[in-house]
Amino acid sequence: MTTVSADAAEQPTGLDASVSIRGAAVRPADRLFGWLTRGSGIFILVLMGAIFVFLLARAIPAVRVDSVNFFTSSVWFPDHSPAEFGIAALAFGTLMTAIIAMVIAVPVGYGVALFTAHYAPRSISMVLGYIVDLLAAVPSIIFGLWGLQVLMPRSQDFVKFLDDHLSFIPLFRNDLDIYTKSIFIASLVLALMILPTVSAISREVYRQVPRDHLEAATALGATRWETMRLAVFPYARPGMISAAMLGLGRALGETIAVALILSATYTINWQITEPGGNSFAANIALKWKEASGVGIGALIASGLVLFVITLVVNMAARFVIMRRQAFSGANG
Repeated sequence: MTTVSADAAEQPTGLDASVSIRGAAVRPADRLFGWLTRGSGIFILVLMGAIFVFLLARAIPAVRVDSVNFFTSSVWFPDHSPAEFGIAALAFGTLMTAIIAMVIAVPVGYGVALFTAHYAPRSISMVLGYIVDLLAAVPSIIFGLWGLQVLMPRSQDFVKFLDDHLSFIPLFRNDLDIYTKSIFIASLVLALMILPTVSAISREVYRQVPRDHLEAATALGATRWETMRLAVFPYARPGMISAAMLGLGRALGETIAVALILSATYTINWQITEPGGNSFAANIALKWKEASGVGIGALIASGLVLFVITLVVNMAARFVIMRRQAFSGANG
């Protein structure tokens, strides 16, 4: 007959054990860490609120004296009497360049990440990963100068090819026969700038896929691509969305590179291969030094709109991630 010692009988088991652990005294270091993390989160929220209040307080006086519709007008004469300025052209240029850059960069970034994580030999994967990560450290002004001096002259033949063969699509039609300083060129530069962000984050997410998932798909007879489609993508989808949204955030707020490429005109032109276009960030960078009075308020008002757009994009991305997370293996 087996006997149970008194010490063993006193040990909590099952639910009692978990209750005992939860009820245990918290160490001072853990309590301090909890306070620091909670305080950091609150500080970020307070800081964002303070930025919003500052922008709103400085923007309202300028918008009140605006003699045209701030949201639908494309003119930018804040120093005239009466003041006339609107963000329609700026919003169009910002969103159009960012969307085209995402269309180009996101598929390429996912492909590079998938190749380095699951296809390439380890030696090639490490070298290629270092090169892609290194691109993220290149300053934006370098990308802008490269786009202005190298990419723009060498891409004119390609843009003309688009005009010659795809002119039935309004986006690629060019009536001016000038193929520089366009939204399309700026979008190519932005695509190269956000590519390292999308690729690096996606690569790390792909590598987190449990080995059991990959081996199970292979054991069932799946090909390499079927394994990626059935085992890797469902698990990594929230991380892939996060990578794309981070890239979009950089594309929306990029300043110097876009300012160097675009010709800074306040018109809405759907023919993206023609010269023209502007963005919120580029306009603020170009006009801030010469602005005064209502002009500064107008620039701050446009910055407030960009702040709200970026916030809405990130909130939408967070909502999508939360919806998708239930269908992936991200929670274990």
